[in-house]
Amino acid sequence: MKKGGQYTGKVEKLNFPNKGIVSLEEEKVLIKNVIPNQTISFIVQKKRKGKAQGRLVEVLEKSPVEIDSPCPHFGTCGGCTYQNLPYEEQLKIKESQVKELLDSVYRKREEQPVYQFEGIKASPVQFAYRNKMEFSFGDERKDGPLSLGMHKRGSFYDVVSVEQCQIVDEDYRLILKTVLDYFQDKQISFYHRMKHTGCLRHLLVRKAVKTGEILIVLVTTTQEAEALAGLLEGFVEALLDSRLKGKIAGILHTKNDSLADVVKSDETIILYGKDYFYEELLGLKFKISQFSFFQTNSLGAEVLYETAREYIGKLDEDDLWEQKQYGEKGKRDKVVFDLYSGTGTIAQMLAPVAKKVIGVEIVEEAVEAARINAQQNELSNCEFIAGDVLKVLDDIEDKPDLIVLDPPRDGIHPKALQKIIAYGVERIVYISCKPTSLVRDLEVFLESGYEMVRASGVDMFPGTGHVESIVLLSHKSPDSHINVKVEFGEGEGKVPLDAIAERAKKYQPKPKITYKMIQEYVEKKYGFKVHTAYIAEVKRSLGLTMYDAPNAVEELKQLRKHSPKEKVEAIKDALKYFEVI
Repeated sequence: MKKGGQYTGKVEKLNFPNKGIVSLEEEKVLIKNVIPNQTISFIVQKKRKGKAQGRLVEVLEKSPVEIDSPCPHFGTCGGCTYQNLPYEEQLKIKESQVKELLDSVYRKREEQPVYQFEGIKASPVQFAYRNKMEFSFGDERKDGPLSLGMHKRGSFYDVVSVEQCQIVDEDYRLILKTVLDYFQDKQISFYHRMKHTGCLRHLLVRKAVKTGEILIVLVTTTQEAEALAGLLEGFVEALLDSRLKGKIAGILHTKNDSLADVVKSDETIILYGKDYFYEELLGLKFKISQFSFFQTNSLGAEVLYETAREYIGKLDEDDLWEQKQYGEKGKRDKVVFDLYSGTGTIAQMLAPVAKKVIGVEIVEEAVEAARINAQQNELSNCEFIAGDVLKVLDDIEDKPDLIVLDPPRDGIHPKALQKIIAYGVERIVYISCKPTSLVRDLEVFLESGYEMVRASGVDMFPGTGHVESIVLLSHKSPDSHINVKVEFGEGEGKVPLDAIAERAKKYQPKPKITYKMIQEYVEKKYGFKVHTAYIAEVKRSLGLTMYDAPNAVEELKQLRKHSPKEKVEAIKDALKYFEVI
């Protein structure tokens, strides 16, 4: 098998996310945008160290379970990957992917999985489930007509119009058509991501499933500002003249001159109505604005949060979830941390059964919305703090009894993770939208004395390769207890205290020797500092156990220089001092 060569093979399985595996000449090739049991033609694009990546050329033979996608844009649009599979088959793939990733944590530790895996829970709706979409302006081909939709499959620059998208409802589709028709007629330019020129960037649409209210945000650069200013009134009128008028809560214009291809605001102006609406979830009311973090599948979010609530279980001796009122005997003495809290959904679910809930979220707008939400829901024991979890935890005086984590896709910062573990709470519920990040963090939790008790997946994103995961972590506890009556002291049948002390000392586990301890020893004795990379190099040369760092990279950008001889000897001396060697 050579790089650049075209080959034929059968897809054996799918790894998360969207990585099909084909075996060829005793090697594995990873190929995107395929499904199991397809026979495909592909070109090998990369090949190194026994691993290869390929690009799909053609599906030569369909999978026996494959169906025609209900979306006319499928295969061209890069948004969905599984719409050519029956929903039950999608669920089977995601369930196996989550289970395999969670089990891999134990395989690395050479242990058998002991947790209870509860499968995957389906989304209540398979289509039209999205309550938020970010569409891009562009063209489908060079110098083609203006398009508005999603990035073309396999392309970062080309944009495919998706007026018949099936993961949104008819209101979204009408908005797409109305906005595209309007700006095609006005012939205003879109923003070129390579040239950094042009005006139209994104169209953000949010809709409340329970109330039906819609928020529409036009995102542009400040280029061609004068020409655009004369078009905004007509833009609003075009939307209000459609059958959406009674549903639109607000129309906004956001200016964004960032070079990054992200939806952000340098300035936002309300063109019509207001800049927020309310959504309802599990009997609670939430204020949603332009950048508020809120699960994109509202009905699926109810399944996810019900699962989280079940995992959290009883905070007190009584089943407080079923109590509507609390008398004088009600126990509400638990402090709960909701870290990466977004608009405070989980925090407010827990508030009725906790003494206090503290939510931490880095997006200030989301924190402000969370405070308003708590007030609207008459919850006085919620506190929301704006800031990075890594820094905020140092300033919170309260100590948690329970921690709920719902971090962004990249997971938890390694230093923040250590601070979370240091609290030593009995239970942690971890919600993740990227199971590979979850697995990386789980390795650290398990090394720190936690065990995974329960786990499941929730399909928040039907038709796509994405899946939400949720696990319950608990401190390890003995399986059983044996009561033995022992008399201490001198004399027949008694156990001497001195003997116990000596035996305990003999079997006392050695403390973990950290790089920081080695650095401090060397600096104090030799008067110079040693880099952690030097310590790792020495440990590796001595054949000592090395652990994968949670934020390790596959390859170094440049080779490290070998440590000086005197520093090598100093590090070896420290390792001898701490009885590592």
